[in-house]
This record gives sequence, C-alpha cells and structure tokens, in this order.
Amino acid sequence: MHRTQHAQEITDRFRELVENAGDSINADHLDELSLLIEAGLDASLVDYMETMANRLDKLAHDVRHSAEFWEEG
Repeated sequence: MHRTQHAQEITDRFRELVENAGDSINADHLDELSLLIEAGLDASLVDYMETMANRLDKLAHDVRHSAEFWEEG
C-alpha cells in the first residue's frame, strides 16, 4: 500500500474514533496528522533500508573474503 494512502487511512480511522467519542478535529489538523504519520512511515522505511544495506554490504564483504581464499580441490 502506498505510504500516503496508508497515512490517510490511519488519519481517517483516528477521526472516526474522535467523532465517535463526541469530539471533532479541524480538517487542517487532520491534514497535519496525516503528514506526520507519513513522515514517520518514511523515517521507518529509511531506517529499514539502511539496515538492509548494511547487511548486504557485510554479505558482499564475506563473499569477497571467501573468494580470496578459495582453493580448488
């Protein structure tokens, strides 16, 4: 699911919960909430990609190291 759409769905659900409680939130504040949620999702994705890149870098290093010491039988 696209991050913007996912953030909007979370915001819509939050709005429903607030309205079911008998309160309301200004549309501008809901838009800001949606942007904050999307920014949080983006930050999580960047952290995850950094972790994966580090793992791939280590794997590439290990493959190069193994290749240097490969001896044919």
